[in-house]
Amino acid sequence: MKIFYCFLSFFTIITIGFSQSKQKESILLENGVSEQLAIFRKHQISDVNYELLFEIPNQKSENINSQLTLNLNLSDLSQPLYLDFKEKTSNIKSVSANGKSIAIVHEKGHIAVPVESLISGKNTIVISFIAGNLSLNRNDDFLYTLLVPDRASTLFPCFDQPDIKATYKLSLSVPKEWKVLAGADVKEKVEKGDFTSYTFGESDKMSTYLFSFVAGKFNSITKKPGLEMTFLYRENDKGKLESSTDTIFNLHQQSLDFLEKYTNYKFPFQKLDFASIPVFQYGGMEHVGAIQYRESTLFLDNSATDSEKLNRAKLIAHETSHMWFGDLVTMKWFDDVWMKEVLANFMADKIMNPIFPKVNHNLQFFTAHYPGAYAEDRSLGTHPIKQHLANLKNAGSLYGAIIYNKAPIMMRQLEASMGKEAFQKGIQKYIQKYANDNADWNNLVELLDAETPLDMKKWSEVWVNKSGRAIFTDKVEYDSKNRIKSFEIQQQAEDKSENIWPQVFQIGLVYTKEVKILSVNINDKNTLVKEAVGLEKPLAVVYNYNGFGYGVFPLDGNNLNYIATLKDEVARASCYSNLYENTLIGNVSPDKAFDSFLKGIQTEENELVLRIVSNSLNTIYWRLLTEKQQKKVQKQLEGVLKERLQANLSANIKKTLFGLFSSIAYSNSAKASLYKVWNREISIPNLKLNEDDYTNMAMNLAIFKHAKADEILEKTRTSFTNPDKQKRFEFLLPSLSKVESVRNAFMESLKDDANREKESWVSVGLANVNHPLRQESAQKYIRFSLDLTEEIQRTGDIFFPKDWLDNTVGRYSSKYAFDEVQRFLKENPNFSPILKRKLFMATDLLFKAQNIKKETE
Repeated sequence: MKIFYCFLSFFTIITIGFSQSKQKESILLENGVSEQLAIFRKHQISDVNYELLFEIPNQKSENINSQLTLNLNLSDLSQPLYLDFKEKTSNIKSVSANGKSIAIVHEKGHIAVPVESLISGKNTIVISFIAGNLSLNRNDDFLYTLLVPDRASTLFPCFDQPDIKATYKLSLSVPKEWKVLAGADVKEKVEKGDFTSYTFGESDKMSTYLFSFVAGKFNSITKKPGLEMTFLYRENDKGKLESSTDTIFNLHQQSLDFLEKYTNYKFPFQKLDFASIPVFQYGGMEHVGAIQYRESTLFLDNSATDSEKLNRAKLIAHETSHMWFGDLVTMKWFDDVWMKEVLANFMADKIMNPIFPKVNHNLQFFTAHYPGAYAEDRSLGTHPIKQHLANLKNAGSLYGAIIYNKAPIMMRQLEASMGKEAFQKGIQKYIQKYANDNADWNNLVELLDAETPLDMKKWSEVWVNKSGRAIFTDKVEYDSKNRIKSFEIQQQAEDKSENIWPQVFQIGLVYTKEVKILSVNINDKNTLVKEAVGLEKPLAVVYNYNGFGYGVFPLDGNNLNYIATLKDEVARASCYSNLYENTLIGNVSPDKAFDSFLKGIQTEENELVLRIVSNSLNTIYWRLLTEKQQKKVQKQLEGVLKERLQANLSANIKKTLFGLFSSIAYSNSAKASLYKVWNREISIPNLKLNEDDYTNMAMNLAIFKHAKADEILEKTRTSFTNPDKQKRFEFLLPSLSKVESVRNAFMESLKDDANREKESWVSVGLANVNHPLRQESAQKYIRFSLDLTEEIQRTGDIFFPKDWLDNTVGRYSSKYAFDEVQRFLKENPNFSPILKRKLFMATDLLFKAQNIKKETE
């Protein structure tokens, strides 16, 4: 995948005038869309309609001949009309304006239509071009567009900014056996030899990043759980199809019903169709009328755990929520991209309540958001929820756990402070006022502010515009009768700034027969808990008992046995999370934390809590324990897991425990046991495994150097009935090879961007090569991976740069890797600040491990 820019040896200056001001301001026409250009075009342009034709050939190597007929109104002719087209100039075949052919002027990714070819009012621009391939995601027998955040201009000439909404009339010519899906219904279908032409109706109004189409060899099903919906898919596993299809449709309808009621606004678009794609880069993308999902997230079989089912439902709820939050009301500029994500995530959490009435939704919220938010917010790469964005070409860098996970935590704190009814009323006014339009955070703050005595601007200043989290400490004094004399909580920003995060949470005072719960409202650096005065000294103090607070809380590292005995599930999850965070900042030693998590493995019977325990234990084992400490506890850990897997436990718990066992089963005895499960020689009671589980076991056995690794991999390769899954496994095979030179060749192949197209596959391959057991041979590629990062940013989708770093240098804990990062940064003083943040996030555990292991030694 490549972006081609036309670079000038001189700066192109444009001077723009605004209707309300006679002043003229010179701005630089630059690659991407600058704020100044976006502001001027929003003032200049209105009533935009794109008529687009794409002629898709049989072979993915052939060009896609295309045509754009652009209809729009212009109110300012002081400057040329600039369309964004980030492709080679040679891809532009002809340009005409208002019926007259004009010269092709293509500078810095912009097509310029001169003033003398324009008229005040309605204009028509026609451009014949070859479609750009970067965001077409072309495969042998299917393709799909993915244009977020500024990739529409890599496909066709357009105004690639979110506040110029437009309607679309799309025509597609595709191989006749292909199916198609787009943002409007098909109005005409004509067969022409080996091809079929589809003409779609006019779409609803949308921003360019929401325009999409899918075409290829797909199966199709239409159902009417309420609204009629069509679903394209390639999955061929009958078990998964039978157990998933109806559920997928119903989850969309349930989400839609909830959102119409909550927002008091009817579903705003013509249709709600969707497609599942085997190699999709994200979990999902909220294209108007044609949502796209990664296939593996939608299709589950009877072995799926409750957690996996919940994650699927939440993903569907998230993407459906975007129809209102993002698609109907869209941010003005991508610095507020977090708004659509937080509101979609927040609504998705609410939608889960009636769909999964037996789930503890406070627990689900905690486990879904807190670990991810902390992972980035504790790092040197942390940033505010809202970030400044000078040019849309950098918009992809804004995405990450801060907006997907910290922002919902912030929003829940806000709702708790305002009250649920007042919050909902403000949201309804927001949807009503800005429907089919654009809004920013200040617009929402203004509406919420009217519904609450809370000073919204002051409250949001630290939560939205500042980075980091609080580190809490306490000072508790007792009288001669062992009663609490005073109880004070102090808050200090982790980055040592003066920031104070106003928040509410509970404290649990643990006694022999009860837990006394106190509510705390933090508004200052020091807070007195007056309700605690006079109470007996507790056996333990559990901070953030209800999982509402955000930060690192006091913890007695010498008294951790109480955690596993707490009856409240949220309290246990919060305690385990807090133990992990205290370990990372050096308050608890890794071996003590490991022992506590191991006890959790032995006793925990809630799947969501067990996932926190399992993930924390796994990370501490591989990343924070020394090799000597690993050898000391490995046999014990194996034994505990084997024993638990034979116990009478639910299928959900068994699946989570087995996942942990499979990831650490590299001793000879554990390998032998894992092989017998993979080879179906033994079965574990109530453990339900599917094809994906056996594939993962095969990969682990190869990495663990099982004697029959080659045979295991070949048997797995030939077992697939799904061609997409077989292609994925064949791509991964070199990364699994026991031959170092083969793994090296895999790494070297990634220099070519064509070999990085299947980004989710690449991420798994990188993780295989850089597994802790292989790092001695793989560490020579740390610098190689760092040097490629800017190229990855240029050619990859929005999450790939972070995934690339996570699965290369981000897998290491060694001093060698730490030194390589330091050397790279020293030798590259002009390394992109955006990518430096991603690097610091990815290497947070690497950095922390240096101090932790030093103290251990």
